[in-house]
Amino acid sequence: MARRPANRFVCQSCGAVFPKWSGRCDACGAWNSIVEETVEPTAGGAVAPRRSRGKRIELVGLAGDTPPPERIETRISELDRVLGGGMVPASVVLVGGDPGIGKSTLLLQGACALAGMGRKVMYISGEEAVDQIRLRARRLGLDAPALELAAAINVADITATLENERDVALVVIDSIQTMWMETVESAPGTVSQVRSSAFELIRLAKQRGFCLMLVGHVTKEGALAGPRVLEHMVDAVMYFEGDRGHQFRILRAAKNRFGATDEIGVFAMTDQGLVEVPNPSALFLAERRGHIAGSAVFAGMEGTRPVLLEIQALLSPKAGDGAPRRAVVGWETARLNMLLAVLESRCGMKLNAMDVHLNIAGGLRVMEPAADLAVAAALISAATGQPTHAGAVYFGEVGLSGEVRQVSLADTRLKEAYKLGFESAYLPRRIARGNRRPSAPDGMQLHEIGHLGDLVSLFATEEE
Repeated sequence: MARRPANRFVCQSCGAVFPKWSGRCDACGAWNSIVEETVEPTAGGAVAPRRSRGKRIELVGLAGDTPPPERIETRISELDRVLGGGMVPASVVLVGGDPGIGKSTLLLQGACALAGMGRKVMYISGEEAVDQIRLRARRLGLDAPALELAAAINVADITATLENERDVALVVIDSIQTMWMETVESAPGTVSQVRSSAFELIRLAKQRGFCLMLVGHVTKEGALAGPRVLEHMVDAVMYFEGDRGHQFRILRAAKNRFGATDEIGVFAMTDQGLVEVPNPSALFLAERRGHIAGSAVFAGMEGTRPVLLEIQALLSPKAGDGAPRRAVVGWETARLNMLLAVLESRCGMKLNAMDVHLNIAGGLRVMEPAADLAVAAALISAATGQPTHAGAVYFGEVGLSGEVRQVSLADTRLKEAYKLGFESAYLPRRIARGNRRPSAPDGMQLHEIGHLGDLVSLFATEEE
């Protein structure tokens, strides 16, 4: 007798399965993320299928000559930088980002650029009609008659079409949450549909040798919608970040099997689409005003690229009887609280009765701990009312005892700062044996800071 379909409750955030519905997922803690899904029984009913005997796999040694993977450049240098030098045939890339941030625009520009070089490219959309894609391409000034468009959501139809195509270089699926399979009894966008649809498309990409780029939606917390298993299935995961109030967009790699994961690509959103920004430091500092208390320039690194950013801090008396407010944009709130505690306990500054507002100007999110010294300089400047030196940059990690620790690639940071006209730099003092003094460009002054209290003393001296 045939088995009836079974119902189960699956969390759409982490993929955990539960026997009944509940308002909160016990696995990941998400609220209202559990959805009922129907599971079809396997063929053969209750009779267990006969287990096939596997064949012996061939094992090889670690030593051997393996050439680097072939790269397909898109002629969008910022995109190729994040990918590790270009797209790799038979690879799968997942691109996530907030709605309207520019994911479809970026991939359409890349697809048109690749099709313009004579490559066979297919753009399949489950959210827009073909006429809408044409109008968007015309508005952006894109001209690629060879680009093949389609509007479909049935994965079976898409795979049947791709199996009959030859010499396909790139296939764009916009988006994976709209794909649907008849064999899965659940709505598009659920965990079962996303996992099954992605598996079929990835299997075909590996078999046929074309690059597959999937667009993925994100949750309110900024994570890719659906279970984390989708990130494990693909070769590269890229997040498209940015604030709609700023023109800058940051493409950041979170996973890359064929390249580095700390590279970023910087774009500017214009009426002509996304425009590459080859020198983001100059644009991030274009509107900076010197001799303002609470401002410091951080010489940071994003992958192999040095980026100079302005860090802004504002301190105001605490309003009301509650706890002081800590508002942070572009940095970690926990790290700000740690730095404030160090300034209180190790340097004698009284900041517990102040509301602290910290902002990374330009919309870029800073991840490296080397920004500690620059943030501390901005906070001390705001607390004392003394502006930082307009021609100085700061970088260094601060420990819990107040010591300033060494960071990597100091020479690269100094060269970028000197190229943009900065005359001095505040950096960690050499303490451990083997630490060499960074080679500063001629005419650039280096000020070594061993403890955060030394930086506080500098502002106190200027105040006097």
